[in-house]
Amino acid sequence: MTPDQLALELETFKGQLQSFILRMTASVQDTEDIVQEAYLKAHSRMDTFRGESSLKTWVFAIASNLAKDFLKSKKRWPENVTDICREAAMRNPQFFQEAMHLRETSPQGDFEIKEHIAFCFTCVSKSLPLEQQLTLLLKDVYGFSLKEIAQILHQTDAMVKYYLHGGRTKMIEIFDNRCSLINKDGICHQCTELNGIFNPKQQTQEELMKIHMVKEAKNQSKENLFELRMKILQDLDPFESGAAHLQLHHLEHNRQVMEQYLEEN
Repeated sequence: MTPDQLALELETFKGQLQSFILRMTASVQDTEDIVQEAYLKAHSRMDTFRGESSLKTWVFAIASNLAKDFLKSKKRWPENVTDICREAAMRNPQFFQEAMHLRETSPQGDFEIKEHIAFCFTCVSKSLPLEQQLTLLLKDVYGFSLKEIAQILHQTDAMVKYYLHGGRTKMIEIFDNRCSLINKDGICHQCTELNGIFNPKQQTQEELMKIHMVKEAKNQSKENLFELRMKILQDLDPFESGAAHLQLHHLEHNRQVMEQYLEEN
């Protein structure tokens, strides 16, 4: 494969790789740095690619290792990250001023509830052990097989299954207890609160009923609802959606709040 052929092949999954690293790091700048370094390594190590996996799996392995090295010294976020960040936002008028400016001026400044569901998953999944978060994203969002994930993480199939089971179980538990879209007893109402702020003329309940996960909440098992939540993530590119600029602004706010919170605690 020539360098030009490699570059063309890399472009076919660059969007997926960028969104994967963003969901690991919660930082646009760190995502850009890691993806760029991964592509430079892929070019420089092309002679070591033996075709034992797909090129996509091989590059995701390079990027995953870089992300793991970057994140392993950082504390994991708490499960109630959205509560902490909401309280910080309420004390920071500049946050809402910037957000409203994006809402009014950016072509990607819409507020969409389904996008915020994906955003919430990104933040809460950072409370998982790193290997569980990696495995969960690779399998349930990006569709890699267990064998491919084992190659990416340099683990056995049995360990991949162990990480996947642990990650799924914990995320189902968190969202079942927290998400008011699914459970009337859930304590988190941010999706509806923010929709009221950014879309004051929009009927929130009508918007909620457009989301299959919400419509099916009473009839589906917790596991099936988790799969529907994953389908939302699969269908959204956090860099390209109509809500991308607004949600990336929210994500940067959460990242900064968490860095300060973890430093103080």
